Amino acid sequence: MKATDLLTQQHKKVKALFKKLEKGSGDAPALLEELANDLAAHMAIEHELFYPAVIDLDESMVHESFEEHALGEIAIKRLLAADPEGDDFKAKVTAARELIEHHAGEEEDELFPKVDKAIDSDRLNALGKEMKARFLEAQQQGYEQLMAKGPAKTAADSANLKLSRARARRRAA
Repeated sequence: MKATDLLTQQHKKVKALFKKLEKGSGDAPALLEELANDLAAHMAIEHELFYPAVIDLDESMVHESFEEHALGEIAIKRLLAADPEGDDFKAKVTAARELIEHHAGEEEDELFPKVDKAIDSDRLNALGKEMKARFLEAQQQGYEQLMAKGPAKTAADSANLKLSRARARRRAA
């Protein structure tokens, strides 16, 4: 499966989980844990594999994506800390969903078409296979291992800094 197709498929699953949470259908704590694990694993494969592979196609959008991931991670942390029976729970779910859906929409409408056009399908399929394997590993790790501790720093911040440093070293060489 192409890397962009894998990411789009994951976006759809996350949207479905948000809808269940907004409707109040299902076990909210279990749905939240599944959502957090899936989003953290999804962000990990984008940080570690996808964004480094495509940054030269749209550097600005990749950096914006890291920022949106940081905000998404904070929104998910707030959701995980919220009382599913609280008056503000649905508002937190809706705000997090809107943030994540905005980000996914930009990727699907703007970045993925550039990637699909610029990178041959064999490379995209190989990247997709690598990303799927890493996603399954990351899911098993769980969101608590993948997300940075505390609200001020996020995994996206760390990954973006690492990518920027690697690119600076390549430019200097």
